[in-house]
Amino acid sequence: MFQTFKRTYLLACQAACFLINLAIFLVLFSINNDHLLRPSRTAAITVLTFFFVYVLTTRVYGSFDIGAKKSKPIIYSLSLCLFTADLIAHLFLSIMNITVIHDGQFVYEQPWMLVLVFVAQVAVTSLLTYGCNHLYFTFIPQQKCLLICHRTDNIKKLKKSIDSYRKQFVVCREMDLNDPQLLSAIDENDCIFLCNLTATERVHIVEYCYAKRKNIYYTLEVSDFVSLGARRIMFSDTSMMHCPPKGLHMEQRIIKRGFDILVSAFVLLLTSPIFLLTAIAIKLEDGGHVFYRQPRATYGGRVFNVIKFRSMREANSVNVSVTKNDDRITKVGKFIRKFRIDELPQLINVLKGDMTLVGPRPEMLENVEKYTCQLPEFSYRLWVKAGLTGMAQIYGKYNTSPKEKLALDIAYIEQYSLLLDLRLFLRTLLVLFTPEESTEAFDDEAEELQL
Repeated sequence: MFQTFKRTYLLACQAACFLINLAIFLVLFSINNDHLLRPSRTAAITVLTFFFVYVLTTRVYGSFDIGAKKSKPIIYSLSLCLFTADLIAHLFLSIMNITVIHDGQFVYEQPWMLVLVFVAQVAVTSLLTYGCNHLYFTFIPQQKCLLICHRTDNIKKLKKSIDSYRKQFVVCREMDLNDPQLLSAIDENDCIFLCNLTATERVHIVEYCYAKRKNIYYTLEVSDFVSLGARRIMFSDTSMMHCPPKGLHMEQRIIKRGFDILVSAFVLLLTSPIFLLTAIAIKLEDGGHVFYRQPRATYGGRVFNVIKFRSMREANSVNVSVTKNDDRITKVGKFIRKFRIDELPQLINVLKGDMTLVGPRPEMLENVEKYTCQLPEFSYRLWVKAGLTGMAQIYGKYNTSPKEKLALDIAYIEQYSLLLDLRLFLRTLLVLFTPEESTEAFDDEAEELQL
C-alpha cells in the first residue's frame, strides 16, 4: 500500500519541509514586521525571494531526499540551503522596509533574529528528516541486491559501500559473471550491481535486467565516459549518438579565467586571517617552513610547483601519498588537513594561472607516471587544467582509487559547462561539513595501487 503512494509521500515531505521553514521565517520576523503576515508587496517579495533561493540552492547542495540519502547528509545540505535563503530573503526584507517602516533609511533588520530563525529551522529540519526517514524505511522494505563481477575479491569495496546503506539495500548474493545460475539469481533480486565489467561483458545482462524491469547499477568504463557528453541526432530517419571531442571554447576560457581571478583574489583577501594564524601555528610547532612546494602536472602535462601549507615533518619525509595514521603528519598538519586549510595557498596558483578553481586534482608526478602505466586512460585528466576543487575532490575521498577518480574527472570533462563549474564550486562548502569522510587516507600502499 505504502509503495503505491511512495512518490506522493516524498513530495508531501518536501513540501512540508519548505512550508514549515518558510513559516518559521515569516512568523519570527513578523514580531516586528506584522505586514509579513498579511497581503502586501513586502510579504510577496520576501516569500518569492525565499522560494527561489531555496529552490536554486537545493539544486546545488541537494534537497529533502528522503529514502535516497542518510539523515545527516540531508540535514547538512538543507542547512546550507536554508542559511542562504534566510540571508538573502532577510536582506530583501530590509530593503523593502526602507520605504515601509524606516522613512528612506536602510536598516539591517534584527540580525539576532536571523540567527534565531536559522537555529529553529535546523532543529525542525533535523526532526523532520529523522522522522520522515524512519517512517519511510518502516514501510518500504530493503531492496534485495545481487553483485556480479569477474572475481569476488573485486566486490569487497563495493559491498562495503552498499552495506553502509543497509536500510535501503541488503546484499543477498555475490556471483561470478560466468556462473550458470546467473539469470535465475537476477530474477530473485530487486537490484543488480555490475562491478568492473566492460561494456561488452555487461550488455546481455543489462538487456535481460531491462526486460525484467530490474534496477541496474554499474561501474563506468571509458566507453561510458565518452557517451556522457553525447547528444542524439537524426540522419534522415536513423537515430544516432554524436560524441564530439571535448574542449573549452574561447569564450568559455575567457569567462573561466575571469572567474578564477575574481574569486581567488576575493577568497585570498577573505581568508588572510586564517593564513596568518596557520603560518604562526606551523612556525611555533617545529620552526620549519610554512609553505610546501611540490611539482605537479596540469594541462598538457605541463609541470608547475603547487603551493600548500606544510602539514608534514620536513626531516626524513618521503614523497609518497598519505596513508592512515601516517607519522609524517604534524599535530597542526592533522587539523589543517582535516578542514582542507592546507589547500588554501593553491589560490595563489589559481591567481597565477597554473591552476583553475574547478578541475581534476593536480597529481604528483610520481603518481601520474605510476597510474598511467597501470591505467593508460589516466592521462586523459591532462586534457584540462588542474583544479583546486572538482568532482573527484567533492564526491570522492582521498583514498578513492585512481580508476574511480578518473571516472569522476572524465565525467567532469565530458559534461563541462560554466554552470557545472559554479555548482561544484558552491558545493565545495558542503565538503567542509564532512571532513572525516572526505579526508580519509589509504590504509596502505597496496590499497592505493588497487585499480
